[in-house]
Amino acid sequence: MTGYKNILIVDDETMMREAVASYLEKQGYYVFQVENGQQALDLMEKEVISFVLLDLMLPDISGEEICSRIRKQSRVPIIMLTAKTMEDDMLNGLNLGADDYITKPFSLKNLYARIQAVWRRSDHDLKPLTEKFSWNDGDLVINYNRKEMLKKGKNISLTPIEWKILSAFTKYPQKVFTRDELITAAFDMDFSGYDRVIDTHIKNLRKKIEDDPKNPIYLCTIHGIGYKVGGTIQ
Repeated sequence: MTGYKNILIVDDETMMREAVASYLEKQGYYVFQVENGQQALDLMEKEVISFVLLDLMLPDISGEEICSRIRKQSRVPIIMLTAKTMEDDMLNGLNLGADDYITKPFSLKNLYARIQAVWRRSDHDLKPLTEKFSWNDGDLVINYNRKEMLKKGKNISLTPIEWKILSAFTKYPQKVFTRDELITAAFDMDFSGYDRVIDTHIKNLRKKIEDDPKNPIYLCTIHGIGYKVGGTIQ
């Protein structure tokens, strides 16, 4: 499932969760539903999630802890859903990295408006967690702020599509990407080209960054699924 319009709802209240999911699906989103924190963390290892609605009062791991863990791995927008109304609770959630905070009960229209507002102001286009990545003791260095890639200290020129593909890999360094997911990241959700086009871009990237493109260590093929970033990131 491509990730551009994937929303994850984490809430142990079944009626609330299903009502929100039904409303968002009518707005054109694909919705994942889980009822506890561990399920949320497990799902985010498998799927590209583009927005999280996170209840604070979960039965296993607190919403605050889940938010903190997500923020260590992803910039995905997060709105916290909770019955807590104390200002300190709200500030704590925002300090942990949540983008917004809405108290229960709330109207579905209000929630949807808040989602749209967060999405407009958030940089959700696969921006990496940090501005600089270094692999294998500096063999490969990417500086997103400067739009610069160095291979053994030499500047390597990348196309805009190649930059977007690398941004996807570095935002989710543990994830195996399908071709469809990389197409969504590199082009847009409406791209209708043949899915093997992504293989051509991966092949071109390998020529630029791998010592041996036929035996890649940075852009690895996971047979039957897609691609995953390899090497040791510092």
